[in-house]
Amino acid sequence: MRDAVIVEAVRTPVAKGKADGAYAGVHPVELHAHVLRTLVDRVELDPAEIDDVIGGAVGQVGEQSGNTTRFAALAAGFPESVPGTTVDRQCGSSQQALSFAAQGVVAGAYDIAIASGVESMSRIPIGSQTRVDGIAQDVAGPSVAGRYVPGLIPQGVSAELIARRWGFSRTRLDEFALTSHQRAAAAWADGRFAREVAPLKTTRPDGSVGQLETDETIRPGTTAEALAGLRTPFADPRWAERFGDIDWTVTAGNASPYNDGAAALLVTTSEIAAAHGWTPRARVHTATVTGDDPVYMLTGIIPATAKVLARSGLSLGDIDAFEVNEAFASVVLAWLAETGADPTRVNVNGGAISIGHPLGASGARIATTLLGVLEQTGGRYGLQTMCEAGGTANATIVERLGR
Repeated sequence: MRDAVIVEAVRTPVAKGKADGAYAGVHPVELHAHVLRTLVDRVELDPAEIDDVIGGAVGQVGEQSGNTTRFAALAAGFPESVPGTTVDRQCGSSQQALSFAAQGVVAGAYDIAIASGVESMSRIPIGSQTRVDGIAQDVAGPSVAGRYVPGLIPQGVSAELIARRWGFSRTRLDEFALTSHQRAAAAWADGRFAREVAPLKTTRPDGSVGQLETDETIRPGTTAEALAGLRTPFADPRWAERFGDIDWTVTAGNASPYNDGAAALLVTTSEIAAAHGWTPRARVHTATVTGDDPVYMLTGIIPATAKVLARSGLSLGDIDAFEVNEAFASVVLAWLAETGADPTRVNVNGGAISIGHPLGASGARIATTLLGVLEQTGGRYGLQTMCEAGGTANATIVERLGR
């Protein structure tokens, strides 16, 4: 039976997804192309051998539309014969791309595939794909509205409901956020991100050439006091009227920022890797996806984790490292409370609150980081999971190989 192994993985440093961010002048196709090109260069692969490039992107509008992954492959210099397709599983888009690539390899549909993702939130602001002439569109339709009367809610309000349901205070959320920044800063200082990152030279508005060397939204000097001073943007009487008393806890400090970035992984079989002289870094052990309540929306990672463990035949205690996307601090804390996972094994090099959350790239970014953590700690199994808009969630287990 064929398997699916990850030979190499790479990501850009993550930039602020704002007008003054390092990649604000970089077209998303070029950002994506950079990691594709770097990936094949690292393993000395003739890109003509690639059967497909599967890329995730959330804001599939404007510069990031029209099957952006196909254009990224062309921009990377790949032969015209190499196809590309773009996945939208919201924040889990590139994690789903990894699942599709692994499934295609195991099935024999592919011999060599790339799973990747990109998001340029500085150029394609969040929610752009749901607006026409600045007016928000009804993307769910009347039947969904009728099923969830009086309607679905923003993710930030879902994060508030999660904090209330599990009893997390503002102080607890801010403590979690502070730890994320401290861990990410320490990882950079210790060189733990060195292998996974491929800096990208960019041209600034004044014509000078710059290069982002580290993740731009990590704040090594942030403090509990600074986080405590931030406002709670989702505090709105209409939500209190609908859901009752809420101790507003979610801020920009204990949630992920807006970001730009890209990441990519090379997937093939053990036999094909050996034929190329490659030593695989990990095997894709088990991959699942599940749905959950679209009002709470972000809790899908809890059943997704249970599902992937059940399918893998592994227990929580078998997992040496976890990457749980830090969309909001309350989401990861709820997952910890329900699973009983060891928090010292979760996001040990920081997470999205500090490193950043370039939506369509985050699943591939987290997978890239997870490989590094397993290699740095000598762990065997790693599990990553990602909450997603609409109440879905991906969970993936990888097994470290030979390094």
